Amino acid sequence: MPKYLIEREIPGAGKMTSQDLQAVAQKSCGVLREMGPRVNWQQSYVTGDKVYCVYIADSEKDVREHAERGGFPANRISEVSAVIDPATAG
Repeated sequence: MPKYLIEREIPGAGKMTSQDLQAVAQKSCGVLREMGPRVNWQQSYVTGDKVYCVYIADSEKDVREHAERGGFPANRISEVSAVIDPATAG
């Protein structure tokens, strides 16, 4: 399945409490359970006013459906074409 990077514009995201983040994660996981195995949330990175999420999904359409059903913005969805890290340097 393809991997996607989702950029979500959420003003004040970096100031969310651990309880706020837990509630968002619980909502996301609930929607994922309803959608079945076609969408898998890997992890998210919270910054000042944005959240960047990594998903594995059958399609971009499925990623958008997850966002809509969960009430999350999905301002930009990009399919990952390659992953590199220090080991890539050889």
